[in-house]
Order: sequence, then C-alpha cells, then structure tokens
Amino acid sequence: MRVWGVLKASALLASVLWATPFVAAKKDRPTFSVKAFENQPRNVNYFANSEVIVYQDAEDNNVYRSPDAGATWARVDSVPEGKAWMLFMHEFNDERAYIITQGTKHYRTSDRGKTWSEFNSEAEMSMFRSDILIFHAADPDRIIFNGMVCQGIFCQEVAMYTTDGFKTKAKPLRQNTAGCWWAKSSELFTTGADDLDRNRILCIVMDDFSPFKQDQRLLISDNFFDTTEGTKDIQEFEPNLDSSKAVQGIVNVAAVKKYLLVATTSMNTDEMALFVTDDTKQWHRAMFPAPHESHDHRLMQEAYTVLESTNYSIQIDVMSTRPSNPMGVLFTSNFNGTFFTENIEHTNRNSHGHVDFEKISGIQGIFMVNKVENWKEVENKDSKEKKIVTEITFDDGRAFESVTADGKRIHLHSVTELTNVGRVFSSPAPGIIMGNGNTGDYLKSYKEADLYVSDDAGKTWTKALDGPHKYEFGDQGSIIVAVKATDKEISEISYSLNHGVDWVKESLPDDLKIVPYIITTVQDSTSLKFLLIGKSDGKNPWQVISVDFDGLHEATCKESDLEEWHARTDKDGKPTCLMGHTQSFTRRKKKAECFLKQEFKHAIAKTENCDCTDLDYECDFNFVKDEDGKCVARGPIVAPDDACKKGQTTFMGTSGYRKIPGNTCKDTSEMKEKYKDVERKCEDRGNQPSAPATDKVSQKKKEFGSFDGFRQYYLDRGESNSNGDETVIMRPEKGASNAGDIWITHDQAKSWTKPEALKDEKILAITPHAYFSDLVFFIAKDRKVLYTTDRGVHFQSFKAPTKTSSASFLQFHPDKKNWLVWIGENDDDDKYMIASLSRDRGDHWETIARYVRNCEFTGSTAFKYPNRKEQQIVCLRREKENNNEDTPYVFVVSNDWFENEKVVYKNVKGFATMAEFIVVATEDEKTKTLQAHSSLDGIEWADAHFPLGYKVPHDHEFTVLDSSTHAINMFVAADMDPDRGRGDILKSNSNGTSYVVSVRNVNCNEEFYVDYEKMLGLEGVALVNVVSNPDDKKGPKKLQTKITHNDGALWRYLPTPDKDEFGDFPCRSRGDPTCALHIHGYTERRDHSKMFSSSGAVGVMFGWGNVGAELGPLKDADTFMTTDAGASWKRVRKGRWAWAFGDHGGVMVLAQTTNQASKTKTVYYSLDQGETWKAHDFSEKEVGIQDITTLRSGSSRAFVLWGIDGGELFALNLDFSGFTDRLCKHDDDLKKSDYIIWSAKYPELPDDCLFGHKSQYLRKKNDRKCFNDVKMKSLFKMENCPCGRQDYECDYNYEFVDEHGQCGLVPGYQPISREEWCKKNPDEIEFFKPTGLRKIPLSTCVGGTEFDKLSSPETCPGHEEEFDRKHATSGVAIFFAVTIPVAIAAAAGWWVWRNWSGKFGQIRLGEQGTSAFDSDQPWVKYPVIALSAVVAVVVALPVVASSVWRAVRSVADRWGIGGGGRGGWSRLGGGHANGGTRRFTTRDSFVRGSSDYSVVDDDEGELLGDESDEEV
Repeated sequence: MRVWGVLKASALLASVLWATPFVAAKKDRPTFSVKAFENQPRNVNYFANSEVIVYQDAEDNNVYRSPDAGATWARVDSVPEGKAWMLFMHEFNDERAYIITQGTKHYRTSDRGKTWSEFNSEAEMSMFRSDILIFHAADPDRIIFNGMVCQGIFCQEVAMYTTDGFKTKAKPLRQNTAGCWWAKSSELFTTGADDLDRNRILCIVMDDFSPFKQDQRLLISDNFFDTTEGTKDIQEFEPNLDSSKAVQGIVNVAAVKKYLLVATTSMNTDEMALFVTDDTKQWHRAMFPAPHESHDHRLMQEAYTVLESTNYSIQIDVMSTRPSNPMGVLFTSNFNGTFFTENIEHTNRNSHGHVDFEKISGIQGIFMVNKVENWKEVENKDSKEKKIVTEITFDDGRAFESVTADGKRIHLHSVTELTNVGRVFSSPAPGIIMGNGNTGDYLKSYKEADLYVSDDAGKTWTKALDGPHKYEFGDQGSIIVAVKATDKEISEISYSLNHGVDWVKESLPDDLKIVPYIITTVQDSTSLKFLLIGKSDGKNPWQVISVDFDGLHEATCKESDLEEWHARTDKDGKPTCLMGHTQSFTRRKKKAECFLKQEFKHAIAKTENCDCTDLDYECDFNFVKDEDGKCVARGPIVAPDDACKKGQTTFMGTSGYRKIPGNTCKDTSEMKEKYKDVERKCEDRGNQPSAPATDKVSQKKKEFGSFDGFRQYYLDRGESNSNGDETVIMRPEKGASNAGDIWITHDQAKSWTKPEALKDEKILAITPHAYFSDLVFFIAKDRKVLYTTDRGVHFQSFKAPTKTSSASFLQFHPDKKNWLVWIGENDDDDKYMIASLSRDRGDHWETIARYVRNCEFTGSTAFKYPNRKEQQIVCLRREKENNNEDTPYVFVVSNDWFENEKVVYKNVKGFATMAEFIVVATEDEKTKTLQAHSSLDGIEWADAHFPLGYKVPHDHEFTVLDSSTHAINMFVAADMDPDRGRGDILKSNSNGTSYVVSVRNVNCNEEFYVDYEKMLGLEGVALVNVVSNPDDKKGPKKLQTKITHNDGALWRYLPTPDKDEFGDFPCRSRGDPTCALHIHGYTERRDHSKMFSSSGAVGVMFGWGNVGAELGPLKDADTFMTTDAGASWKRVRKGRWAWAFGDHGGVMVLAQTTNQASKTKTVYYSLDQGETWKAHDFSEKEVGIQDITTLRSGSSRAFVLWGIDGGELFALNLDFSGFTDRLCKHDDDLKKSDYIIWSAKYPELPDDCLFGHKSQYLRKKNDRKCFNDVKMKSLFKMENCPCGRQDYECDYNYEFVDEHGQCGLVPGYQPISREEWCKKNPDEIEFFKPTGLRKIPLSTCVGGTEFDKLSSPETCPGHEEEFDRKHATSGVAIFFAVTIPVAIAAAAGWWVWRNWSGKFGQIRLGEQGTSAFDSDQPWVKYPVIALSAVVAVVVALPVVASSVWRAVRSVADRWGIGGGGRGGWSRLGGGHANGGTRRFTTRDSFVRGSSDYSVVDDDEGELLGDESDEEV
C-alpha cells in the first residue's frame, strides 16, 4: 500500500550490509533484492511518479535513499551523520524533500534526493507542533517554516517563510505564533483572486499577555505581515469568523479539499466551534443537528475527527460516549460546509481518535464503516466488549447495507486496527479492494481473520487466503501481493494475477525468514515493484526487501485484454446511477496474461449524468426520517435572513429534503416540484430575534421547601458553547448536616428539574471540573462517583479507586478533561492518603503515590517550556511510607505518569501552583527558617532571594496570592498572633527568583488569608488593608485601605467621596493617613466567592466601608463604588448591600442581604454604570434575602435572588432583558457608536503608560438603550509606549541589592560570558556585556532606552564581517559626533540655569507629576553622584537626559490570566495557629461552583523599590 507519510516518526539505520541481489533463474518468478539494517526503517516515502524511496532512522538520526525501488540503498551523506531529525516530503511537488535538524541549518533536495543543499531557517523547528513545513499548493517555492526561538527555558513560537524554495535565508513572517498556513494549502481551494491565492497567509497568534489557547486569535495578511506602504502599520486583519465579529480561542487551521476549517475553544468548556470558509472572505459556523435523547452533537476537544472528505462536502465523526470505549456519530455537510446532517450512529472509534471509516479510492459515493451493534450495553458499561459489524454505502452515506461474501455477512478490520501503511481496503486500482475479516454476526479478533477480496468496489466479496495478511496492489490491480500478518517469522509471500482468485506462493531468497512489518509500493499502485520490510535475527535485523515482478509476463496488454468496468450495475449487468451519474473505468480483464506497464499513469473515470430521482435527495438540516421514511423536523428550521421581518407569520423554507451534496443528477420538472420550498411558520425557525422590549423586569419564583440555606454552583458557559444556557446546580440545606435533593436549572432559575440519575444516590459532595464547567462530579457513598459532561443533561458513573469520604478530592488537568487524579483514604487500619491517576475519566485507575498530602497536574500547553511535559504531575508525600509525625514530606516530580520520579526537595512544608510558577516551601533545619523555591518547568529550580536580611521563621506562613503571568505575589506572615495577624507582600521578578517588598503590614486572619483584592479585567490595580498600628501589642488592630495602580510599586490611600444625597462625611481628602475611604476586605467576607469587581465590567468596583482615619466596624459600613478603577469613589446606598454585575456592567443590581433578622421586598438596579438607581419591588411582602447571584463572567442579563419566605427557601429569577431588544454596536465614528473609548487614569503615572502601553476599553454609553453581546471583549486596543527603566528587571544571576532597585550579582555567580552567550545564540552577530538588567519578557514597550544594551557591543565569533558592516562609521557621522556634543552642552547649561532652582530631588513619591526618574531613583541618583565632581557643563547632561526621559517613561507589561486557571491563593508554610498541618488552600476552594479560570489576574511586572508608608 502507498506510503503517504503515515509512519512519520524517527528511525533509519546505523550500519548497512550490502548484499548481492538474488535474481530468480526463471522468467516467471519475481526478482528479490535484500538489504539489512541495524535500526528500524520509519517514515518510508516514495517520491511520487518515481521509484525513488527515502526513509528515516531516528535512533542514529540519518536518512537513506534508494533510486531503484529499494534494490540499492545509500545514506544521504550531504547531511552530517546523526543530524537528520525529521524528514518532510513536499506535498505538492514530487521532486522535493527536506531534512530538518535541531539547529537552523537544514537540507533540501529538488531532484528526488540525488543532491542536497543546505538552507537556513533562521529559527529552530518548533517542538510544540508537528507541522513544521507548510507548503503552498500552487507554488512549490513558497514554504512556511513553523519554528521557535528560546532564551534559556523560555521559548516562543515564530513563523518564517521563503518564496524561493529556501535558496536564500528564510525571512521572518510573524512572532508569537501557534502555527501559520497558506490560504492556498490545497489544490482545490481558492480565494477567488490570483494575488490572494499567491500571498494570503493565516496565522494563529498568541495573546501578548496570556499564554492560554483561549486567547489566541486568527490573523490574515496578504503581504507577509509587513508594513503597508507609507505607514508603520502591519498589514494584518482579523476575519469575522462568526458572521459580523471576530472570534478568539483559535486552536487549529486545516485545509480539507476546497474548504478551510478553523477550530476554536474557550474558557469554561472543551466544546469547540468549527468555522468553515471556501474563500477566506465569508465564514460560517458549522451547524450540527439538534441532539438525540441518547447523545448530543457537540464538537468536544479530542472527541471529533475530520475524515477524508469529498470535493463537495466535509465528513466529521463526533465521539458520543465515554473515552475508554468510544463510539461516534458520522455527519456530512452541505456544499459550503455549514450545515451537517447525520449519516450513521455508533461508529467504531478508538482512544486515539481513529475511526473505522474509509472511502473507496477513485469511486464517488462509496465508503465503508464499522459500527457497534451492542451500543446500548457499551454506553452503560465501559468494560463491555464491542460487537462490531461492517457496512458499506453506495450513496455517500444516505443508506448502508451489509458486506457479504458468498451470501454470508462478513465483517472487516479497519482503521482502528491498522497493520500496514496507506489505505486499509482500496487503492487507485479501479474497483479492487481487500480486507481482513470473518463471517458471522460480528467482527472477531484480528488473529481469527481471513483475507477477502472484491473486484466490484465492495458489492460482492470472496475469500482469498486463510489468515490475516498485509497486502498491496500493483500495475493498477493486475497484481496483488500479500504477506501473512503475524508476529512469527515467515519465509514466503503470495501473489495473484487474476484479482485474487488464484494465488502463487514464492519463497524469500536465501532461506530468509522475517517477521513482516510493512509492504508497500508507489503511491498510484501502477508499479510492478514492491517494498517489503521485516525483522529477523542477527546484528542487522531489519531486512528491506525489493520485490520486482516485471519478469512474470513479457506481454504488454493490448486493447483486447482490457474491459470497461462500471462502478455499479443492476442484476442484468447494466450500469446504474450512483450520485447522479454512471461511472466507469478501463482496466485489465481478470484472466488476461499481461501487464499494463503504464507506470505512474492513473486510471481515468468516465461519467455520464442521469435524471434525478428520489434516491438523489436526503433529509435536510434538522430533519430525520420517521418510521414511514419521510423526512420530518427534529429541530428548528433555518430561515432566510430576510424572513419574518415585517410582521409576516410565515416564510418559504425547506421542504425537509435537499439534493445530496456532490450529486450531479439532471433536474427534472417533476423533482423540482416535489422538493421545492414550502410555507413554514415563523415560530418554527431557529434564528428568532430577541423578545420585544417591555421596559420591565420579569421574574419567576421557585420554592424548594423548608430549608434555611443552600449551595449553588454556576456552570459558566464558554464562548464556543453552541447553546446559550445558564446552568445552575443547587442543593438546599437545613443546618450543617441535612441536605435536600439536587436541582438543576438551564435558564438561571426560570425552570428547575431534579435529575433522575441522582434520585436515590447519597451524594457526599459536588465537585465541578476546575477548567471545564460542562463537567461536574457528584461523589456518592460506596466509592461511586457520578458525573455529567453536558451540564446535567446526561449522567454516567465510575468506581473510585479508594473509598469516598469527606477527605477525598479530585485534581484536574487544565487541557485534558479526561485526566484525573483522585486523592482518597485507603481501607487499611493504618489510615493514609493514596493518589490515583485516570486517563479516561475514571474508567481505569493506577496508583501513583502513597502517603500523600496532595498531587497536582502541572503540565499545560499554555506554558512553552521544553521540560514541562503535558503529563507532568507533582506530589507532596512522606519521605518514607508511614504516617509518623516525624517523617518529613518530600516534593516529587514526574513527567511520565510516575514511571520515573525525581525527589526535588525534602523537609517540605507545602507547595502551590500559580500561573506558570510552581512554588515550594521548605524548612532549613540549621537556621530554622522557611525557604521558598520556584520553578517554571518543574525540572530546573531556583531558591527565592528575598531582600537582604529578610528572614522567615520556620513556623511562619507563606501565602501565594493572585499572581499575574511572569510574577509571584507572596504574602509572608510577620505576626503569628491570631488577633494581630499581619505580614508583608513580596513581589518577584519574571522567573520567580528575586523578590522585593511591595507593601508591609498587610492584614491577615488566623487562617492566613489576606486582605488583598485585585480589580478584575484591569491591569495593575489592587486593594489591600494594612495594619496601621503594628507595634501596638495591646489594643485592637487598626486597618487602613490602600490602592495600587502600578502593580504594587506604589500604594496610596483612597480618596473620600463627595457629599451625597445620604449626607456628608466626617472628613474630606484626596486620601491620607488621617482621612480616607476604607473598605472591608477578604478576611471579613462571609462568602469568599464574592468579588469586589467583575472582568466583564472593567474599571467598576463595589465595597463596604467608611470614611475616616481607619476602617470601622462592619455593621456601620455603607456601600461604595468606583467606575474609574479606584481613582474616585461614591456612596450608592446607606448600609451594606450585596451587588451583582450583568450585561458586562450594563446592568447592576443591589440587594440588602446582610442582616438575617431584617427583611425587604425591594432591590435597586442601574442601567447606566451606577449614575442612577431605580427600585424594583419583587414581592408584595418583605422576605429575608440570603444572596443575589448571576454568571461570574458578568455577561448575563438575568439574576437570581435567593431567600426565605415563611420558612420556605426560594429562588427568584430577575430578568432585565425586557429593557431593550437592540444589540449594541460599535462604530468607528464615535458619535454613531454605542460605546465610548475608556482608559484608566493612573494617579502615579502621568502619561498613563502601564506595562509598556496604554490600554483602551469599550464602555457602553450611559444614554444608549441597547445590550452588550454575551461574547463582547472589553479591550479595544493598546498603544505601545517608549521603554523606560521600569520595563526592565534584574537579569539572570542578578538580584536586588538595595531598596532602590539596583541589581547586583548573586554571590557565587558570574555574568554570562560572550562565548557562552554567542554559542546559545548562534545567529546573533553581537554580544552586549550584561548590565544586570533585562527587559521584562512580556513588556510591549518599543524604542526608548534599552537598559540591557548600554554596554558596547562585541562581535560573536564567525560574524566579524557582518559586525563590521553594521558598525562601520562614515565621515559624516564623525563630523556630527564632534559638533553635536558641543551644541548639546551649551543647550544643557542654558536649561539648567533656567530650570534647576533646587527642584531636582524634591518631588516625593505619590505626588502628582512624580517621575520614575527623580533623584531618589537609583538610575538617576547614582549617575548624579558619580558626575558631581566634573565640570558644570558636563553635570548638566544627566539633567537634560532626565527631562527627556521623563517624557517617554513607561513601565512593565500588561495582564495575564491569574493563577494559570487556578486563581485565588495558595498557602505555604510550616506552623499554623492550631499547630496542625493542612493542604495548601486556594481562594477558589471557597467558591461554590466556580471555575479556576474565573479569577482573572490583571497585571505583570516587577517592583522597582520598597516604598515606606510615609512616602506615599
């Protein structure tokens, strides 16, 4: 069978035994040539239309070539031995191939491997993807190279390109990519324009501030992402995938025939959206039918397979069952790939996503599938063995029939049990197909199979040989070669010259015996030469055997030896119509004694169209056949865009039938009339608009009985979810131990159901998946765990590996929803915790560690670190397997499911994962101090360097707070007294190794949770409460609130609000120690899931507090809010009111819930960002309110009010969608737009540049009556700023050496040398001596001052000429170098004389207009000191520089998703207030029903100094 790169891997050979070809003495025998190799040949490829073969050996990293169909072989010696890492064949040119090495120098051939030339990719191949080379379908010289660049362990994917076939160095295409593709990636695809076909490129681009795939975008460019003429703007645009808007979360692009497919994902779900285009201009979301009762049709990650499709439709198989024993549903699209209809249920799949599906090569409309007969038993029990049957279709999947041999049904092994390369059944040989199988009711094991053959495209079959065989076709089917498929040695092959009727056995030469591996031939099956590879004993066990049948028949077929074969005939042998036409081929007669000998000439099909009949039509989208065979609606009917616009009640819609895609039948008047559009009711359509506005709040109440509390779990939907449900799981409670039935609503409390699957189960705990909110686990008694993967519609279960109890818990993988770690207690008397792993969602378990405290998945595709494998797990377990208190814990890491593990640290007190960091706390037994260690990949670790003299006693605590990408915020407890708890927040550099104090004396409680709150959705803004009397050991703690707008570099007090309708405040100020607004923090929050802000309402925050010198009692607090990120505040209600955000801030609701003794009947709402508030009476009488909730994303316009009415627990849905039915729209003309462009103003930053840029957000105008799109993205655009000192941090091996942020070498380390740096960066021409600073990795600043390149450059070895050319100095430059400094000196003297006035150094931190380049800043202070003894004109220069720098100052870099999806806090440490040890705790441990992705962390960067309270 042909080799189409199916066996890409890595293996060729190290030694070659040259053997003399064995030639048969007779003309009627094949000729054998044998070569022996040490290593297994893999990635075996023929150059198309030739007998030239190449293959690869990854063990020795070499490539071998044969010019004569495998008779002779030689290593490709143009490539240095051991350097060939990957072999790629050009997809669209049959003379080109490429050998990729580990570096940037690779090799290419354009003459089928005769000669090889070196080329430079300017980047290493990406280790994060397999499609390194992307070929243009029309121009073989146009190639994209998907590579990567690395600095240390930090790697970023990049794309390079060539338009001359790599004759010159590759050119940069785009950075920070996740793959790039030509639009013209298949021969059938076209954009409709020649220039776009030639140049258009699509790239998946990662977000600059988020490593997660959910934030990746699709960008298109028509000029290689270059600048447009006359501007500095990059020519790129984001296509509107979803009708009129772009979509984020792009994970893959694929070319399928004439279509391009784009798959997207989103937070909270693994459901994927599939977008299709046939020109890259118009895109559509692929729509699948309404779900069955037994299964739905959602596309889930790693649960759907795009199959070999046709020129006129796409075929997809969607997994519909559990992963350990999977089955699927096969769908086929309409002509433009938009609407899919179901072909067949219960297709057989395996865990790798392979589907038993194959089209018969060259013949339209015929394919074979295997399906599961006992599907219901398999669905109910994962261990049930499948009963698989084989079926075939002759009308592209509209009808299926059994496969028979001699009147008996046979079943054939297919793709899921592939034992050879290429297609399983067919080849380009017209109508001749083969397969291994058996007769009977269902498919038996492969060992029990026999070989069957059909020469009428699968209509009838006959048995060919006993036992299973590997087989291949030659000479367009004139010869078939087979070799027994066995793990035992064989010594012969079999061949047939009459379509498998008769067979001849032929012994291998020289008594050779092999275990067969593969048999293959040229791609078009026209050759008489075959390649057999097998393994024998000996030093060079791999035998590569060329088999040549050219001598069997001397005759070449004449016209009389040929026949016209029709793809389908009736019982009388006359051709019948298939897919609207007849199809026939010319092929050799079965018994003709000749060979065609037409190498590389393909069989051509002849077609003739037929008149249309009923057989040429199928059920349309969302229609299925009923018992009478009629197509009836099972879901909404798709209406035209202009339907039902002007009050019409009906529209002309589908008859329920459509012509089968690709069917070429000729329309007749009868068929046109029969299947024409019919009148449909508007109420039956699926794309109905929003209900008309009523200007009222609608509500619906549900009572649950006599309960006094509840637990609710919101399942936030993702953007790629196909439905718009708002699912909540709720369980009422009475007291601490009495829980009621579990209820589920899919419309946020409008209607409720009790799942039947949970009815009789004693549920101990409800655990939503931390990353995929569609998946929820219900832990029951007796080791039973039930779960739902579709938000409570269907339920399945598994048996837990250890007993279920209150101590049991699950850990989840961020990318693989089926990978679970179960931590549970053993059943022995010696109670200890066991960690078990499942890779199939609980169907099978294996123990990975005993005596554990905790284990976590730390592998993730989000983090591009070579050593951080997807399978990485870390565990905290006892050093010895016992529960003795004096047995310390050790921290272990494994990258291979604990087949191997590494003990990284001993005497471990705890560990935490946050964003990309893994942080471990250990006790130093000598110094009795607590030490922190961090790693980005779990393999390379570094000690945390705290500020000089900063020691942490071993009985204190670390708490890892909400941390941003590339920085850790760590709370270090300073006072362990439960009533005096306080500590410092330290902030790390971007690799988590060097820390500075951000803010001191931050309040914490006895559990070491901290009054620290980030403003979600906005970068660099956070609140803390500090203890203002830390030295007072007798009186109560006095708390004050501070805010930072630059990620913790500076902190200030909150300004007081203005006088309002509720009265005046005791004092007024812009915020100072004696008078400010103070807000109650996290430690006083009854429900820790409640947040001050929402990522959907950027810049808005609520809080309870008071105005004065310190924070007062909670009972006296009022409710305050800010809409400008904390720059100003106002009081919105007296007393404490709970808040909820909806419609991305377009709706805000307040409800008084704080005092259980009080009752109310009124809520207040605002539709204008809190400017005005209106009352809504939700009840005729006053009731007790416990909470008000909505989706955590803040995107819904519905809310749920929870309360007690007459002793009855109730949930009341409040729906605000009645206030408008118009969707807000943004227009570039801001007068027409429904939005304003809003930016946060940072008091400490006069230029408003934060993290190297200014961010702009969309905010709905307060006077516009419209609602925001659920999928709205608030961030509008960013403008980069010039680089300044605050865009830089301490370099590797450097740390802060004083409170001013100066960087010095870590004791015992040396700066990197020129030789070492140039060796690691072989393509760089120059080296700069380390300054101690490096640019923060995610800073977006451009230009300005490059603080890491202030030293003089030195040439890298081997680049001397390039270096000299770059730094050559012209005469003009010398002239200006002499004259300009004189002019600058004169100007500087004049400037100082006019401006000095003793001002320099007097501006204090926190004042308006403060500059990062004031005299107290080290990068200004130290140069001034050093130059103070120089003449006055020279002294002026730093002052001028400071003035210029002041205008271009910028700081670090924008936000990432906090906590790497883990959100919240992680506590690390030794002693506890109660003297016990506990698992570390994250903030989301308290969030009921929350996803770990829900807490969005907004900032990144490095603090430049430790500022005291007095200076703020």
